[in-house]
Amino acid sequence: MPGFLDGEDLSPNALERARQATRRYIDLTSSNPTHQGLLFPADVLQRASAAYWSNRRYDPEPRGLQSARLAIAQYYAERTPALALNADQIVVTASTSEAYSLLFALLTDPGDNVLAPAITYPLFEYLAMAHHIELRPYALDERRGWRIDPTSLRLQADERTRAVLIVSPHNPTGAVLASRLPVVRALDLPIICDEVFAAFPYRAATVPPVGALYPELPVFHLNGISKMFALPDLKLGWIALNDAAHDRFSERLEVLNDTFLGANTLTQTMLPAIFEHGRTFTAAMHQRVRRSLDMAIAMLSGCDVVRVHPPDGGYYLFPEIAGWNDEEALTLHLLDHGVLVHPGYFYGYEQGTHVVISCLVEPLQLQIGIERLVAALSAWVSARDSSS
Repeated sequence: MPGFLDGEDLSPNALERARQATRRYIDLTSSNPTHQGLLFPADVLQRASAAYWSNRRYDPEPRGLQSARLAIAQYYAERTPALALNADQIVVTASTSEAYSLLFALLTDPGDNVLAPAITYPLFEYLAMAHHIELRPYALDERRGWRIDPTSLRLQADERTRAVLIVSPHNPTGAVLASRLPVVRALDLPIICDEVFAAFPYRAATVPPVGALYPELPVFHLNGISKMFALPDLKLGWIALNDAAHDRFSERLEVLNDTFLGANTLTQTMLPAIFEHGRTFTAAMHQRVRRSLDMAIAMLSGCDVVRVHPPDGGYYLFPEIAGWNDEEALTLHLLDHGVLVHPGYFYGYEQGTHVVISCLVEPLQLQIGIERLVAALSAWVSARDSSS
């Protein structure tokens, strides 16, 4: 069996080489809140950490500190619809990436597969390769707002399928799973639900916890403070198990988490205060994202060759660019005009020509970047029409 990434070409792609050679551009790919002026209040963090330093003691708990788990359980009790959990149904991890790794180890053996959306954040492929499992892609229907294609989901399952991976809101399409799908129930498989963008509904009124939609199936909810509170540097995530997941898998997941104990005690100690005093910050960040999405959609909609669908949630746009057949050539053309975007094929989607835009970017920079993008596309249309 080959080692991790053995034989893979790890050299920079054409877009990365061009980016490195370009001195000045607006980066519309950034999803790092600390680079975009979104800094969680320092005074809250200082007060939250003070209790740890004054009573410093390391007493590792296999599922994480109870105070942290109680704060997370309270968060789910306040969701719409509410999901009633107790502290034992929460497992605290260092990150959602670690949570994925724990669940792949829990649910699969080498050679097994997990059903995952065809448009997929590249991280998932690396984690699957590390566990020697296959991600079998199910389609998302662009014409229906990127909803899960039930026929595709059903056909991708086989005797070695061990779980269904659902991202809600999805990255980068923004689709939210808002109601039950009969095919998901019929497959009768555990669900891994990545909901790291749940704090940012846009077109959808709310983002339901998937465990509330499928109480009879084992559901593992993955989330953390990186997106919700703009704290990627403090590195804390969690797995929230609904009753069915808790009954079947809780003890073995506890042993796995105890094997690594990746979550640091300092951030766990701070978590109740972060939840208690950070809601105002998250609400303000949500409003900024909404205004940025409004602005970007309005600007892009004014360009004849851009087709943009308002997302249900999250802070990305995934517009289609008509008239281009080569996404790499398109992104290089845009970079030549001073704006960096990601092509759709970075996320495994090769139908049509799409780009990915982060609306977490600082609003003025986002506006300038979209202006450059629209101007570059309009100039290309004019040149094309004049030569035809």
